[in-house]
Amino acid sequence: MILFSSLAAEAAITPPLAMIFFDPRYFIVVGPAILLAIFAQVRVQSTVARWSRVPLASGRRGVDVAEAVLRYGGVDGVRIERVAGRLTDHYDPRSRVLRLSEGNYSGSSVAAAAIAAHEAGHAIQHARDYAPLHMRGAAVPLANFGSGFGVLLLIGGILFAMQPLLLAGIVLFSFVVFFQLITLPVEFDASRRAKIALREGGFLRDDEEGRGVSAVLGAAALTYVAAAVQSIMTLLYYVMIFTGRRD
Repeated sequence: MILFSSLAAEAAITPPLAMIFFDPRYFIVVGPAILLAIFAQVRVQSTVARWSRVPLASGRRGVDVAEAVLRYGGVDGVRIERVAGRLTDHYDPRSRVLRLSEGNYSGSSVAAAAIAAHEAGHAIQHARDYAPLHMRGAAVPLANFGSGFGVLLLIGGILFAMQPLLLAGIVLFSFVVFFQLITLPVEFDASRRAKIALREGGFLRDDEEGRGVSAVLGAAALTYVAAAVQSIMTLLYYVMIFTGRRD
């Protein structure tokens, strides 16, 4: 899964309708969640940047770490490819391809090792039939539909004061919230597997490298938590509009 950007992080952002009418409820309910999301993104960028400057004592590149973690987990048949961009690293279960951004593929930093091991953790989940991973994959089409058509229904329901449209939009947007929530155990478990593999596999030479891995993965996890909170609070905002108009 991409660390810095996700479907749900984008989908959780409310369209500018609330801004146009300057609804104070929006800023009260969703505003703090937006600030948390901004903080999380700034933190993950700064944390990755810091530990990208700390070389791994073993000198292993990210691709080497990913290959070693896959072997440690008893997983074979997974290709590892370079992908353009920064923090665009992800595992594609459909094609069984682990993609690492250029800096993490060829880099030999603590951050590169942490991210590569995390993505390898997703591949291990896939090989072990980890249920939440399959549930998240199944939820992607619904979440995409909810973040697109669902938001259009919400806007239409608010603009034209049509409760059925608003309710339909709320139901569809709830798929986005579900996607966000099921993402949390998937990402936490992948990081847990990564830490175990790095520690027990002897990939980390000292406590500083261990702290660096934990810092990078912890900062990445916060982005998913923030996205989940933002989507939940956005849904709550729409529910408040619906119940207020119904009354």
